[in-house]
Amino acid sequence: MTRAAILSSLRNNISTTMSRIAVLDDYNDLAAKYVTDAVRSKAEITVFQDTILPSIDEPALIARLKPFDVLVTMRERTPLPRSVIAALPNLRTILTTGTINRGIDTEAAKERGIVVAGTSWVPARARAPPGVGVTVQHTWALILALATNIPRDNALVTDGKWLGANPLNTNIFGLTLGLVGLGNLGSQVAKIGGLGFGQKIIAWSTNLTQDKADEQAEKVGLPKGSITAVSKDELFSTADIVSVHLVLSERSRGIVGAEDLAKLKPTAFIVNTARGPIIDEDALIDVLDKGKIRGAAIDVFGTEPLPLDSRWRTTKWGAPRSEVIVTPHSGYSYDDQIGWMWERTAENLALVVEGKEPQWRIV
Repeated sequence: MTRAAILSSLRNNISTTMSRIAVLDDYNDLAAKYVTDAVRSKAEITVFQDTILPSIDEPALIARLKPFDVLVTMRERTPLPRSVIAALPNLRTILTTGTINRGIDTEAAKERGIVVAGTSWVPARARAPPGVGVTVQHTWALILALATNIPRDNALVTDGKWLGANPLNTNIFGLTLGLVGLGNLGSQVAKIGGLGFGQKIIAWSTNLTQDKADEQAEKVGLPKGSITAVSKDELFSTADIVSVHLVLSERSRGIVGAEDLAKLKPTAFIVNTARGPIIDEDALIDVLDKGKIRGAAIDVFGTEPLPLDSRWRTTKWGAPRSEVIVTPHSGYSYDDQIGWMWERTAENLALVVEGKEPQWRIV
């Protein structure tokens, strides 16, 4: 088939009379700001600010989405597995944010001729590698808030109390930072730990070698040898702070298990800004509930949004339990990054309502 024929076929899959668009999981009510009047004049747009997870109520999700031609999704908040995609007869286009969305079964979409498109990751105003800067900031915000008891002490003051809570703050200068994963994110976290806090940096992943660790160190401006590749056992046994930076895959799912968590020092912290299922969540909650480590700061969970009866929400954390900070997967939810993704999504919507092919196809 010629290129012209392929493009013609793709365009035929995008209705020139699209009229019904669903914007999913617009928690921050941003569609109103970014969707243009030109798009509104050519489409009926419905915005949903709550999430229906297919793992919890797939029939309700299908009933919600069935009328729509176009779905606009924010990251992986609402997964779209094969079973859901197959049950949406009108669906022709899925727009998402970023360059990949593991919650969307793109193969199932392709089989039905549904176009899936994302957004460019690289804003002209970016001050760090795409998708990296904000998550690194969030990781360190969680580490510092946990070590210095910021949420707990804020609650003390607003409750009319003053100093007196235990444990005391932890001085993180010179501690050992253990990184589970040493890609772009992990190495940038290492840079701040090494240069900013004089920490000893150790790292582990299934294929990490010392040569690769040296390469990543030099890539972010650290001296060769400043990051040491260690065994998984050594990392969990010796690190004072463990920070997780792996990509979720079938290989990494549950890769941090009960045996690993049991090796942590009683004074250790663990932080996860990657994906919830990388850590055995039940095992982690058990360790924290028994107060076996100093604390945890968690931004990502196996089920999102967290159910109202989740133990993360309902447990009274703090002595005799471990200190725990949870945030609502907001490690990427920063004004410049989200704004950039919404601007690109608005560009794609303008193309789609004109019957044109969107940019940044995900294939």
